[in-house]
Amino acid sequence: MAPRANWKGFLRLSLVTCPVALYPATSDTEKVSFNQINRKTGHRIKYLKVDAETGDEVTSEDIVKGYKVDTDTYIEVTKDELDDIALDSTHTIEIDEFVPKADIDSRYLIRPYYLVPDGKVGHDAYAVIRETIRSMDKVAIGRVVLTNREHIIALEPLESGLMGTLLRYPYEVRSETEYFDDIQDVKLTRDMLDLARHIVEKKSGAFEPELFEDHYETALIDLINKKRSGMPIAAKAAPKTGGNVINLMDALKKSLATEKDAAPAAKVAKETVKETVKGKKPKKRVVGQREMLLPISGKVGKDATAKTAPKEAAKKADKPVRAPARAKKAS
Repeated sequence: MAPRANWKGFLRLSLVTCPVALYPATSDTEKVSFNQINRKTGHRIKYLKVDAETGDEVTSEDIVKGYKVDTDTYIEVTKDELDDIALDSTHTIEIDEFVPKADIDSRYLIRPYYLVPDGKVGHDAYAVIRETIRSMDKVAIGRVVLTNREHIIALEPLESGLMGTLLRYPYEVRSETEYFDDIQDVKLTRDMLDLARHIVEKKSGAFEPELFEDHYETALIDLINKKRSGMPIAAKAAPKTGGNVINLMDALKKSLATEKDAAPAAKVAKETVKETVKGKKPKKRVVGQREMLLPISGKVGKDATAKTAPKEAAKKADKPVRAPARAKKAS
């Protein structure tokens, strides 16, 4: 199922306008998530909206927004009042200016979106805006309303489309001075910096996100597969600590020696992974981590799992097993 657009409206550059739709460029739906359950009954916990004073449950139609001005005093704001102050950017992304991408402080970046033409019309105007931004090597700054809030959005060409990144307002970004003022100004020797630079050179490489592995997510999947198959869960041994660093120069030398020994094996492993990734046939969609979970063959109770799980399933659960692809939930 195709993802649902977070916003639909128009992209406008002066008098050039085209209908567009905004889709989230990232998703957390493939990550393993948990529900809170009652340990005694195994039932899922349900949350109710109740009056803080009376304890009575409140229905959705009786719930309104309120701004707290005192301990027990709130200014009520209705939906109609919020609609009355809605901005033009509710339905249109108006491009206000163009800035160099390097000028955007990374602390202002929130999340990326894909901006695409909405429908069969407007592709020409969309292409004109996209190629104008591309030719000038700049980022277009506009405004868009999401969840009743106006956001600043930075638009830049990405392949045949446009990527929009929401930006924070200045009042949302904390100043670094209150955190960095107490950092001591120390003198470093040239030898220390040279050793550190050699370590960095040994670890340097191209940015290849397809090689990233979420080790915690993999461990979660392995844990769930083992528990579902009734396998015993061994306690993890306490990690060994390296002890306190007494001499910085000695630590740098040992680190460099360790990196030299580990570099050949790491390079071979990385090349193997790259070849594996390149050798796979392209898929229509990216398979998520959650699809490594074992398929559910039937509803089994918590205590009955260990008793009824066959030995063959336990052997297969040594590693996360990828289940058949499932339809992706609309975001």
